[in-house]
Amino acid sequence: MTRRILIAGNWKMNTRSAAAASLAKGVVEAVGKSPAVEIALCPPSVYLATVSEVTAGTPVELGAQNLYAAEDGAFTGEVNAAMLTDVGCQFVILGHSERRQLMGETDACVSKKLHAALAGNLTPIVCVGETLEQREADETESVIETQIRGSLEGLDEARAAGIVIAYEPVWAIGTGKVASKEQAEAVHAFIRDLLGKMFTPDVAEQIRIQYGGSVKPGNAAELLSQPNIDGALVGGASLKAEDFAGIINAAPAS
Repeated sequence: MTRRILIAGNWKMNTRSAAAASLAKGVVEAVGKSPAVEIALCPPSVYLATVSEVTAGTPVELGAQNLYAAEDGAFTGEVNAAMLTDVGCQFVILGHSERRQLMGETDACVSKKLHAALAGNLTPIVCVGETLEQREADETESVIETQIRGSLEGLDEARAAGIVIAYEPVWAIGTGKVASKEQAEAVHAFIRDLLGKMFTPDVAEQIRIQYGGSVKPGNAAELLSQPNIDGALVGGASLKAEDFAGIINAAPAS
């Protein structure tokens, strides 16, 4: 089965309104009308509408960095799935390690958000990954399995095929360090095997698994050439249109 590569840019808490519009325009112009891969931009929530105006009618899709798992109500400061789709979102990042570590998000919390995203017709990008200490203690697989089983709790086969998993080793995020292609592929293969056990091998073959962690134009090609790596969740390099386009262009056609 051929899985279409997904390159998503996570802008995190960066840009201002004019810069967000300019960056989105730069990406749209760089990728052209018929890119070989699927592309999404995930700006801060306050700039989703700004970026949506630029990407509307182009192949570049829109994603959010988080959502709250509830319908409208008294939840000050939060945004839900309906609000995100209202401004044009197709994707939402869930369970990023920064939210797990800094905001205390648990697997159970991510699971609630996953189901809210799917109910709201958003494609969730569910992030998992181990710390350096966990890797050095040979706990990578057990940590990843716990995160995936907990984050996907209650998900049925019918909807599982449409989600995206992003493997982001915490020790490689924003550090300049990057997992070797062999290290990344080994974890991606483990994740796909686990998904096959949780659902079916058929379903597992349909789920896209991205790699994230200091992905740059210079290392993208070797990472994206691996059989179980189906794209990249890009942080710092997505803040420059030229660098982000370099990663997109390094991806094999899918």
